[in-house]
Amino acid sequence: MGISLVVLIAVFYFMLIRPENKRKKEAAKMRSELAVGDVITTIGGVVGTICAVKEDTIVIETGADRVRMEFTKWAISGKGAQTSETTK
Repeated sequence: MGISLVVLIAVFYFMLIRPENKRKKEAAKMRSELAVGDVITTIGGVVGTICAVKEDTIVIETGADRVRMEFTKWAISGKGAQTSETTK
């Protein structure tokens, strides 16, 4: 009984906790490396080009009319314009 519980906890750690921590580290690294000129996608699906980087926020320009919006860094889901084809 005791050994099976230890094995279950080990499997749980290697299947769920460890990969999640790895994803969090990669996301934090990506957000810390954001630079002016990078194309990003927010968690809400807004795509734009970074025009200013501050400590906790970024300012992006979107579309042909160059609308500027400010987002917190944690709202960035990835670099590049992500479409349904690139996420599969």
